[in-house]
Amino acid sequence: MQEEHSPPSPALGRRAALGGAAAVALAAGAGVGVSIARAEPGATAGDCGEPPDLLPPTDAYDPDFGPNTLVFDESTPADQIQAAADAITDQMRTNQFGTERHAVLFKPGTYSADIDLRFYTQVAGLGLLPGDVVLNGHLRVEADWLSQGDDPDYLGNATQNFWRSAENLAVHNPDGAIARWAVSQAAPFRRVDLRTLEMQLWDGFEGWASGGYIADSRISGTVVSGSQQQFFTRNSSLDGGWSGSVWNMTFVGVEGAPSHHFPDPSHTVVDTAPALREKPFLYVADDGEYRVFKPALRHGAAGTSWAGGEPEGVSISLAEFFTVTPGTDAATVNTALEQGRHLLFTPGVYEFDRTIEVTSPGTVVLGLGLATIIPTAGQTAVTVADVDGVALAGLLIDAGETESDVLVQIGPPGSAADHTADPTSVHDLFARIGGAHPGKAAVSLEINSQGVIADHLWLWRGDHGEGIGWTVNTAANGLIVNGDDVTAYGLFAEHYQEHQVIWSGERGRTYFFQNEMPYDPPDNATWREGADGWASYKVDDGVTEHAAWGVGGYCFFNDNPGVVADRVFEVPDRDGVRFTSLAAVSLGGVGTIRNVINDTGDQADESNLVSYVVSYP
Repeated sequence: MQEEHSPPSPALGRRAALGGAAAVALAAGAGVGVSIARAEPGATAGDCGEPPDLLPPTDAYDPDFGPNTLVFDESTPADQIQAAADAITDQMRTNQFGTERHAVLFKPGTYSADIDLRFYTQVAGLGLLPGDVVLNGHLRVEADWLSQGDDPDYLGNATQNFWRSAENLAVHNPDGAIARWAVSQAAPFRRVDLRTLEMQLWDGFEGWASGGYIADSRISGTVVSGSQQQFFTRNSSLDGGWSGSVWNMTFVGVEGAPSHHFPDPSHTVVDTAPALREKPFLYVADDGEYRVFKPALRHGAAGTSWAGGEPEGVSISLAEFFTVTPGTDAATVNTALEQGRHLLFTPGVYEFDRTIEVTSPGTVVLGLGLATIIPTAGQTAVTVADVDGVALAGLLIDAGETESDVLVQIGPPGSAADHTADPTSVHDLFARIGGAHPGKAAVSLEINSQGVIADHLWLWRGDHGEGIGWTVNTAANGLIVNGDDVTAYGLFAEHYQEHQVIWSGERGRTYFFQNEMPYDPPDNATWREGADGWASYKVDDGVTEHAAWGVGGYCFFNDNPGVVADRVFEVPDRDGVRFTSLAAVSLGGVGTIRNVINDTGDQADESNLVSYVVSYP
């Protein structure tokens, strides 16, 4: 279907006279064809001779993507692309909690490079279709920096390979080469056409890896899951099939997925995704205009959104966006939203002293390069009104030292509007409490609107890094769902101090849940008075319909191995509440999980022993 184009709004009629900052050549070693825009932080319309209440539109043909974005085209020599990519790799190799952020973008064309993808880096093509950008070589994630166990020389631990992404391009490996993608959480492989003999998710049980996410992608060779403990794959085509399982491999709408066979092997397969919108993405049109494509809503979807050619959806000129660059303040961002603008966050860390308030239907808020928002005044970082069709994508929300009640809120409490025809969607949204610095937030994500689609969440109370401790990085709940008809694809929530997930809305659906309980309860009495811990996933007692597929919970009570959790899942006993393919594990036998769901499922308290429940009830 031919895409639709959103016309510029009347408020932006003077776009041509208000061009963005001129691009300047990349510093030493970058060369011809690579440009990096220099920000003028906090610029307002008054700086450009416009009335102070009108912010300048983004120049859609020469946009300012801030100081941390590289844009390559085919005129750039291959050695200069490689040098620029290597410089980012070297800077970000072990930079797990740094403030640097990077986006590496390729205009349509063919390139040769070997990109070793590290922390806080997004590599993406700027075509309308993945095949518009072809990378001959590698786009890979290695596990060569973190030791495994007590031996500092025994590298191969991928369990901390977080916060990076590959999107919207074709990668053609050399003949016979293996594409390595050794990741854990917050590392989406999205809208990629991977042409390879084999995609290796880690190395055949020699190294640790814990979770990952593939969506809207085609992989020509065999995917070998190896030592991946759990993995989620959605709406993709696996031409070479899938090999392997450990605890929980879940597939939704995947052509070429293995047969459903749980728990041996632990493959959970759902044929189609019931309601789905893919993540919006930035691209360059044939005339050189930058646009954001917002995919259409699909129902009963299997396979990729682009298999038939041009995808369905709406293209929005970047002139309709306000481009947020490092140094822009929250007041300016909210002014842009009040003027009906969409938002494009360029790579950077944004310390905001007020809530970013999204109030207009259809607004797209898109982050590049793991753009990070820190609420510094204990406020909610982002709120979305109870309106149709908002898309919130590609952001890391990092709690500040002053406690926030909620980090992200979709719809105010009591939201009741019907958004069936055009729901709000959330994509690659990550929350963090502690790790980079001390932080506190009672709830990471609260969904009150109806019909919301949550497409890849990692909600994390930090278990390592700076500002870590039972009374330091306090966080009660990762996700609270009060809205009806909410669907979650790829829900990762870890280490919260009470229920990781509380689901009170009707007809909720979760496809894949990965959870670790908090590592650090001092003892059972401190963790929860009068009960043995908190179930990780709680369906409210009043809910009559709920369903979940491919769900797992794990404990590692290393501060006190004598701590006991009574169960992972706590749900009302009624026919309308159904769970399929459940697992519980005591990692290394450090701690005890007494039941998997309610009073069902064997106790997990030994190393390498998985307690499975095929279905409940």
